[in-house]
Amino acid sequence: MKNLLTLLLIGASGLPCLADEQDSNGNLWLNYVGDHPILGTKWGIHLEAQARRAEMGDDWQQLLLRPGVNYQLTPDTTLSLGYGYVETHRYGDFPALHDFPEHRFWQQVAHNRKWMGLDWTHRVRLEQRWIGEMEKDSDGDWDVGHWRYENRLRYMLRATFPLTPSKNTYLAMSDEIFINFGSNVVGNEFDQNRAFIGIGYKFNSTTKLEMGFMEQTVQRRGGKIWEHNHTPVIWLVSSHPF
Repeated sequence: MKNLLTLLLIGASGLPCLADEQDSNGNLWLNYVGDHPILGTKWGIHLEAQARRAEMGDDWQQLLLRPGVNYQLTPDTTLSLGYGYVETHRYGDFPALHDFPEHRFWQQVAHNRKWMGLDWTHRVRLEQRWIGEMEKDSDGDWDVGHWRYENRLRYMLRATFPLTPSKNTYLAMSDEIFINFGSNVVGNEFDQNRAFIGIGYKFNSTTKLEMGFMEQTVQRRGGKIWEHNHTPVIWLVSSHPF
C-alpha cells in the first residue's frame, strides 16, 4: 500500500493547472497480449497487438504492435526486451498535423509476489523512441521530415484479488506512470498516467479475459495541453506454450 500511495502522489504532481488547455475524449482499446514460454527452456516469446480507437471506437487513435523475447530469471521475475511499432492518428480537440509513425526498442523487468491475499506485479520498462515528425514534401504529400529521439521510463503497480472460491473471476487494479527524459523532451517530463480497474475471468490455466475502465491522463509535448482519455479496455491474455 505504501508503494501504491507513493505512485499516486507522483502521478498527482503532474496534474494540470487551470491555465492549461484541456481535452476530454472517450476511447476504446482492444488488446491482445501473449507471453508464450518455449517448452524446456527459460525463454519465451512476447506477442502484443493493440487496436486503440477514438470516439468510442468510430475512428483510429493508435495501432501498436510489440513483439519481444522473455527470459525467466527466477520463478517470480521475468526479463524482456523487444521492438514496438506505433501508428498515431489524428484525434481529439487538439489533433496532430498528420498521422505519424513511431519506432521504439524496450527493455523491462517484471516481478510478481503474493502479499495480504493479493497477487502483486511490479513492472519497470525503459523505452528508446524514434518519433516521426511529419512535413509536406515538394509534391504536397506528408512524409517524415525528422525522427525525434526520446527516452521514457515506465513503472506499473498492479494487484489482483479473487472474487470467487475457484479464483477464476478476479478484480484487477493497476496504475502506471510514464516519465520522459532526454535533451529532446520539451515541457512534458511527466508524460502520462494510466489508472485501471476491471474484472478478469480465467478460462483455463493459460487464457484469460479482462474488461474494465482506464483513465488515461496525458501531458502533450510542450506541456500546455492535457488529454483526459476515458477508455473502456478489453484484454485477451495468453500464456499458452510454444
